[in-house]
Amino acid sequence: MPTPQGANDMENTTRNHDKASRPFDMDVKAIRAKARQDIESGAVTDTYRADRKTVLKLLNEALATEIVCVLRYKRHFFMARGLNAEPVAAEFAEHATQEQDHADRLAERIVQLGGEPNLSPKGLLDRSHSEYIEGATLEEMIKENLIAERIAIDSYRQMIDYIGEQDSTTRRLLEEILAVEEEHADDMSDFLAKH
Repeated sequence: MPTPQGANDMENTTRNHDKASRPFDMDVKAIRAKARQDIESGAVTDTYRADRKTVLKLLNEALATEIVCVLRYKRHFFMARGLNAEPVAAEFAEHATQEQDHADRLAERIVQLGGEPNLSPKGLLDRSHSEYIEGATLEEMIKENLIAERIAIDSYRQMIDYIGEQDSTTRRLLEEILAVEEEHADDMSDFLAKH
């Protein structure tokens, strides 16, 4: 039988109060001893709870997505022509730089987790969640970038939901990237409304 929402809130408050009221006891000797074991794993300790293989796959897919976005934004920056193209081209260039930063941060996290960033051009579009569509006009370029950002937003949300509390470092990284992708989508939506 479902419990009323108020009962759940009270149960959570009681549980959190119980955790806060009990003394915190850290066994530093045990932590030090565990840190000396399996040091080849680098930053990944035995308290890592996520399925590392799946997380690495997701991160490599996100990396491919960011690389495709860099390439598309760069092309659009160089190909943007027409009336009022200059501010749009400048935005494309800024987004390309930010997407490259995302790619670098994702690659760094992959290495921290003991994986290898897949930077191979072979299969890049297959690994990427977004597509590489060139667009012939400025309006088409804006639309394609907006679509790609919307794909990235949904992809990152699903990855964040999957990872949950199992890997807080990766989750925070993905949340930070998601926030920027939402800004990018908003920028493209604003430009689209003007064209």
